[in-house]
Amino acid sequence: MSNDNKKEGVNKIGINWYPGHMAKTKREIRERLNLIDIVYEVIDARMPKSSKIVDIDELIGDKPRLLIMTKYDLCDKKETDKFIKYYEELGYRVIPVDLVSGANVYKIIEYSEEVLRGENEKRKAKGLKPRNIRALILGAPNVGKSTLINRLVGKKSAGVGNKPGFTKSLSWIRIHKNIDLLDTPGILWPKLEDQEAAHILASFSSIKEEILNEDQIAAFILKRLFKLYPKALEDRYGICELDDDLIEVYDTIASRRGALSRGGVADYERVSRIILQDFKNGYFGPITFDRLV
Repeated sequence: MSNDNKKEGVNKIGINWYPGHMAKTKREIRERLNLIDIVYEVIDARMPKSSKIVDIDELIGDKPRLLIMTKYDLCDKKETDKFIKYYEELGYRVIPVDLVSGANVYKIIEYSEEVLRGENEKRKAKGLKPRNIRALILGAPNVGKSTLINRLVGKKSAGVGNKPGFTKSLSWIRIHKNIDLLDTPGILWPKLEDQEAAHILASFSSIKEEILNEDQIAAFILKRLFKLYPKALEDRYGICELDDDLIEVYDTIASRRGALSRGGVADYERVSRIILQDFKNGYFGPITFDRLV
């Protein structure tokens, strides 16, 4: 990667992505919406604004909704809790969950049963058997939907992939004796006009690397960390300042991590991969990339 290419990647980036399967998913959701009792809207606690589907109200109408924040164990709770309060003030029922321990997952079942309790009591009074709750789960790619489903089921039921676009079609899954869940592929809005949100989604692998390359994502991560968590950047790479074009920063990381080509020249592509891998492995500590203001 040349210096000029890196500057171009950092400073001039546009993202516009809407694969065909996402358009198909939205159409199929609308076709089945009359069957649904409650919607599970899944967002990533590390990006509680950027990972929220902006046109979801248009998609699901006035269906009862539960806002589920996954990966709560990995976020900066001080910042993410501000979003929880913000969403609750807007009228959302918010449940933060730890996908590793399963903490708070049972609250999803409890709230779902509460939504259909009135109707099932009426059915009982008429001598009818209670019916299962029908839930729809929605979320951007790679926010942890499949892992959440497996937690709800208590065993491995849904496939789990670490790349966006893993789930390809709508499918029904029984996640509890009283709940049937309609699983959906991850969906994004057609045009990512908010480029900061788009970069944040790319940082957490919700946008494929074919759309935004590794150098661009790594550069954004460095700049975002320096703005929000400079101590984490200093602890990991010994970096206390960022130059505009990031060349000196890349040289420093290359030297510290042995990412050097023949002759001691920094291998910038390898440095980008190091940054991305460190980020995915959580080596910068608990982080939240969104801010309310």
